[in-house]
Amino acid sequence: MNLPNQLTLARVVMVPLFVLLLSIHHWSCYSLGYVVFAAAAITDYWDGKIARSRNLVTNFGKLLDPVADKVLLTAGFLMLMVLPTPQDRSVMSLHIPGWTVVAILAREFLVTGVRSLAASEGVVIAANKFGKAKAAIQMIYVFVFLFLAIAEQFVVWWLPGQADLYRTGLFWSSYVAIVAVAVYTVYSGFQFMRINWRELHLGRL
Repeated sequence: MNLPNQLTLARVVMVPLFVLLLSIHHWSCYSLGYVVFAAAAITDYWDGKIARSRNLVTNFGKLLDPVADKVLLTAGFLMLMVLPTPQDRSVMSLHIPGWTVVAILAREFLVTGVRSLAASEGVVIAANKFGKAKAAIQMIYVFVFLFLAIAEQFVVWWLPGQADLYRTGLFWSSYVAIVAVAVYTVYSGFQFMRINWRELHLGRL
């Protein structure tokens, strides 16, 4: 197995560790979980860069890379929905409506299903520009709001007078941002179907 594929597999392996750390209600575990997520995200950049620069692109990598992205980002979204504070174990001030996560996951399952169907016919579908932009937007969302959610407890400790204002800002900013992410995710799914239906004749599969 070449280096890019090893990095992709490493990203998948880091997901359970990320989930485990964010399930332990202590700021140090949250912080370490954030580092693990960041490390996993970095592998997403380097596996593709190395594969292209060294001509190590393989069909296995084309199939595994988007799946690894989906596993990592799905874990990130789900943990943001349930991440509690260590102080009172109540839900943090993020506002992530369930329908947005359902829409995101539905798109991901649909695309994965189409890729699997195409692969059974010997057709490998690589990510297009819409899918890559979608993955980047989702990754940025999880990066930013996971950091802000973890930072909330430090605001409560060190700046208690600003806690309510911080929570209000976090509530509305996370809501507006996740709706935008969900809308673009669904849009990228439509683009995926349009491009591949026309160019790869998926209607015959």
